[in-house]
Amino acid sequence: MPDKFLCIHGHFYQPPREDPWMDMVFPEGSAAPARNWNERICRESYGPLAHARRLDGGGRIMELLNCYEWMSFNFGPTLLTWMERHAPDAYARVLEADRRSLERLGHGNALAQIYHHVIMPLATDLDRRAEVAWAVADFEARFRRKPEGMWLSEAAVDDRTLEILADAGIAYTILAPRQVEAVADGDGQWREAHEGDLDITRPYLVELSGGRSIAVFFYDGPLSQSVAFEGLLRDGERFWSRINGAGRPGLLSLATDGETYGHHFSFGEMALAYVLSQARAGRDGWRVTNYGAYLAANPPRSRARLRQASSWSCVHGVERWRSDCGCTTGGHPGWGQHWRKPLRDGLNAVKTEMDVHFREVGGRVFRDPEEAFTDFGKVLAGLWKNGEFGERHFLPGLDDAARDTGFKLLTMQKWALSSFASCAWFFDDLGRIEPLNALTFALRAMGLAQRTGCRDLEPMLLSHLTLAASNDPALGSGVDLWTKEVRSRRETAESLVAQGLYSLWAEGRMPPSGESATASWPGVSVEVSLDGLSEEGHPRGRAAIAWRHEPGVDRCTWVWEQSESGDPMSSCVRIESESRGAQKCVPGQYLPWEKRQDLAVKWVLRAEGRVWSEQMEQARTGVYFFNPFREAQATQTEAPCWERLWAALGWIWVMGHVPGRADLIAFLRATGQNHPDGHILARRIGESVCALLREATPDWRRIAVILARAADIGVTTDLWRAQNLYWNRRSRGVVDAEVARRLWFTE
Repeated sequence: MPDKFLCIHGHFYQPPREDPWMDMVFPEGSAAPARNWNERICRESYGPLAHARRLDGGGRIMELLNCYEWMSFNFGPTLLTWMERHAPDAYARVLEADRRSLERLGHGNALAQIYHHVIMPLATDLDRRAEVAWAVADFEARFRRKPEGMWLSEAAVDDRTLEILADAGIAYTILAPRQVEAVADGDGQWREAHEGDLDITRPYLVELSGGRSIAVFFYDGPLSQSVAFEGLLRDGERFWSRINGAGRPGLLSLATDGETYGHHFSFGEMALAYVLSQARAGRDGWRVTNYGAYLAANPPRSRARLRQASSWSCVHGVERWRSDCGCTTGGHPGWGQHWRKPLRDGLNAVKTEMDVHFREVGGRVFRDPEEAFTDFGKVLAGLWKNGEFGERHFLPGLDDAARDTGFKLLTMQKWALSSFASCAWFFDDLGRIEPLNALTFALRAMGLAQRTGCRDLEPMLLSHLTLAASNDPALGSGVDLWTKEVRSRRETAESLVAQGLYSLWAEGRMPPSGESATASWPGVSVEVSLDGLSEEGHPRGRAAIAWRHEPGVDRCTWVWEQSESGDPMSSCVRIESESRGAQKCVPGQYLPWEKRQDLAVKWVLRAEGRVWSEQMEQARTGVYFFNPFREAQATQTEAPCWERLWAALGWIWVMGHVPGRADLIAFLRATGQNHPDGHILARRIGESVCALLREATPDWRRIAVILARAADIGVTTDLWRAQNLYWNRRSRGVVDAEVARRLWFTE
């Protein structure tokens, strides 16, 4: 029987990127052509890991392996929220993997993760309890079971954090071997432990106060480092050899960032799939397992005592998240991180006052403010509706305004916690996107605090930011960054209504007079009604702003003072309300870059669709004017004009809308080399094939013809999604030999 067990853990997490008013991720320029880094890394890592290719010697696909089914993993709750909305196929494979591993091993591969990725030893006791409770609620909502294990952000740990995990029913966590201080075996004698001599093949028990305890696994540090930094993922067999060489009876555990597979190392998911398939097959006496299954079969026989306030990515404990300890990234000689302390101190000062405000005002609306805080995670996870939460936690007899205050207080705490995500301090400069996002979350939280009666906390925060500065003199101090980059992100009724109008206009959904339409984001929606024209001839109407998790609705009237310059973004929206009086919003061009870019994306998608429709209309007629070549003719007369219609002509041919004509095919093939519209045609063909594969009874012959014709004119179609869909059907016994060959599968 095999006695060597392999467990490769992937920590999947992205910094919080959500706009705290809209609760969505807006475009990020450095991620282009993807809209943002979540989308880009999902395309490079999370999606490929769900359908990892295993190839034969001829480069054809033997198997699409769901790596999540054979590895341990945790996903950040905020990342899974994004994936559920924007990458549903990959998200579904993650959930399916946990179900299948649970069926196979009796324990699922998925671990929970601290909700906002805060550094737990640096958080208050209440915040730590909320982070764990929210993480458990999110996990139960998604995976339909209670979590056995929980990943600590940056593996940052102290005994109090473990006590909170144990109170929440968590059985184990995973740490770096250098985080252990001492161990005691069966003889009960404590001895000092070091990374090099620690037996990592078994779990250890950490005894806590009040009779509590929790199991801890320690991963193989050198081998995990080799995966992350030494290129093991460039060769699956080399990766396997290193694992086999490190094997001995017991558990071999690796812990790696999930983005290593595909994003950091292209096609790294294929090397991982190779290793997992070897272990799955029992090669060299190995067996694949996960932490829950191994713990059930091998309860701890030894105890461990941990180094307090330690982590896996800072040799100084947790100083990386509060001081200039020297741990950083970026490779900028001479740069320092003196900004870390004032950023931490400023956010701590704001959060401390918010907590006092929360308890004081919350005591007037909640039965127990702290219990309401920790239970709010069930609302965020969708386990409870607002009404059910209110019945459990609001004091009886409250009016709607008081309940609205309660939800605003809870939303305040949500965004305040977001500001402490570890990535704000992890990198090399205050001017990076992560610290600026943290400050933006604080801005949102402070605004909600004010709306519930708290004093303005911005001056307190700025008093700390005066002590912080970017390493880049052009960016200036923390106050400069706040003024230039952060404060302008604050949303108001004026800016929200303006964005609602701009969005509806860009998407071609502006309502006619007397009707209404809604622009929606995950966190807020703006319903606008068009009543007619103002005395000056500008559109006017009414608007209703509704916030998620806040029952109140902000109502106002508006007048859209449209510019005559031809620049739609230079127009203004004037808001009128009884409480605020007449106000005028700044022009659209003054919106933050990411908001303007989002509007640009909406406009260009609609514009491209209109252009494509116009080209298709012309091509349907033009194809009949594409006369056969005569004599020594090698191309079409006025060929550059025909090339402008290349993508539409190619589409008509590939989709079988016209009969085969040799001269047309030759022209499309010859002029299609590096054609600027090549990716457009390839994308549309790929989408069409996927749509056909999703049908209840696919037209296999038509799919094969489309793929063959695309190849005939030299269109390199991205077949990744189509291959995934075919494999899913093949796993259910639905196959077609010709389509399989065209999609590069083995026979």
